[in-house]
Amino acid sequence: MASVKLTEYSHGAGCGCKISPMLLDEILLSSIETSVYPKLLVGNANKDDAAAFDLGNGTSVLSTTDFFMPIVDDAFTFGQIAATNALSDIYAMGGKPLMAISIFGWPIDKLSAEVAREVIDGGRSICEDAGIPLAGGHSIDSPEPIFGLAVTGLVNNKHLMQNSSAQEDCLIFLTKPLGIGILSTAQKQKKIEEGHIEPAIKAMTTLNKIGTELAVLEGVVAMTDVTGFGLLGHLTEICEANRIGAKIWFDKVPLLPNVEKYRQLGCIPGGARKNFASYGDKISEMTQEQREILCDAQTSGGLLVIVKKSGLEVFLALTEASGLILEAIGETRSKRQHMVEVL
Repeated sequence: MASVKLTEYSHGAGCGCKISPMLLDEILLSSIETSVYPKLLVGNANKDDAAAFDLGNGTSVLSTTDFFMPIVDDAFTFGQIAATNALSDIYAMGGKPLMAISIFGWPIDKLSAEVAREVIDGGRSICEDAGIPLAGGHSIDSPEPIFGLAVTGLVNNKHLMQNSSAQEDCLIFLTKPLGIGILSTAQKQKKIEEGHIEPAIKAMTTLNKIGTELAVLEGVVAMTDVTGFGLLGHLTEICEANRIGAKIWFDKVPLLPNVEKYRQLGCIPGGARKNFASYGDKISEMTQEQREILCDAQTSGGLLVIVKKSGLEVFLALTEASGLILEAIGETRSKRQHMVEVL
């Protein structure tokens, strides 16, 4: 089992497998508006992380799903990453997860049941960390390994985080460093050096639990998690939903160790190129370095948090108490020629 390298059985990796933002917009043109179902507080109109259905008692049930092909070779770790990533959608909406069910595809003619069990066990271990059961699921025989979760959560309607709740003159924070796509591509290309993928794995298996705590702060007005569309893609979604603009201070954006080393070696995921092709016209002129990092397709990335300047002190006190030393990476502003300006 130790010799099995899961990334050799998939054409893509992690959230880099996502359909490009441009193509997804075309696919979802016929989506039903939330106005058809008044209790559906959040659908996919503003590209939020999870759906929210009002229960009529001041709370809403949250529902989301996320799954992908292996981003690492180790089966247990793959299960952990996929589960952490799926749970992140609930935290990004300000909610608490209640339970999860698995989505599992396995090439039964190529990989053993023992390896499959390791994937499920990895996912279950993360659910246990989140305090919820992995309550079941569905499996199919598929050409490539696939794993993820459908997660149900609960949120107080007053603390529901939406892409459309941002505003101008706020600061932008990111709770995990970027570069996961670049480092995982280096691993897939067999260029990664010993010990260099571990910081990315640690980031990908760290739950975004803090989202539930941040959502209750008056100063936090919007939140989303950064995954396959990259930092600029998810920030653009927030700007579009509120008809505002933003600027990013590139030198303030946190990066994982050795990202620049592998970027210069050409370890750029295909997802990053698809991302830029989808929304690059909405971004100011960038250097190649800025484009490849800010469009880098993240898997199980951090929370992108929009914070009112008046709420900064309380926000930083909470994040520091949780072990996060954060610095603003940009700010929101009125809409300009380019939706996002990179400085």
